[in-house]
Amino acid sequence: MANVSMTINGKQVSGEVESRTLLVEFLREQQRLTGTHVGCDTSQCGACVVHVNGDSAKSCTMLAVQADGADVTTVEGLAKGEDLHPMQAAFRENHGLQCGFCTPGMIMSAIDLVQHNADPSETEIREWLEGNICRCTGYHNIVKSIKAGAEAMRG
Repeated sequence: MANVSMTINGKQVSGEVESRTLLVEFLREQQRLTGTHVGCDTSQCGACVVHVNGDSAKSCTMLAVQADGADVTTVEGLAKGEDLHPMQAAFRENHGLQCGFCTPGMIMSAIDLVQHNADPSETEIREWLEGNICRCTGYHNIVKSIKAGAEAMRG
C-alpha cells in the first residue's frame, strides 16, 4: 500500500492506495467524485479526462501514485457555487450533450484546448477532441459549444 496526497478541486486530500490503483478509481471510489467517468478502460474514449497540474490527463491510465503531490481538477471543481464555468454553461446553452456520459471529459478537454488556444477554429477543435468519443451525436453541437465556451472564457 502507498500513501498519496494531492489537492483535488482546491481541497487537500490523502489516502492509502494499492500501487496499481488508477487515478480515476481514487477519484470515484475514495473521494466520491463520480463526475469523472470510466468509459473504455483503454484510454480511447476520454470520459475520464481531468486536469493534473493544469493540463488534461486521462485518469484511467494514470496511477494515483503518479498524482501524488499534484493539483487535480475534476468537472465537479469547475463551477463556483451555483455559477457554472463558462464552458459548462456553453455546453448547456448549445445542446452540447445528449446522454451526458462523455460530457465531463469533453468539457475538461475543451478547457485545456482554450487555455492553449483562446480562439480555436472548428478544425482545431475537432483535432483536439480526437481522443474524446461521443456515441450519441455527430459532434456539431459539441464543437458549437466549445466555440461559445472559448468566446465566454475570453470575456
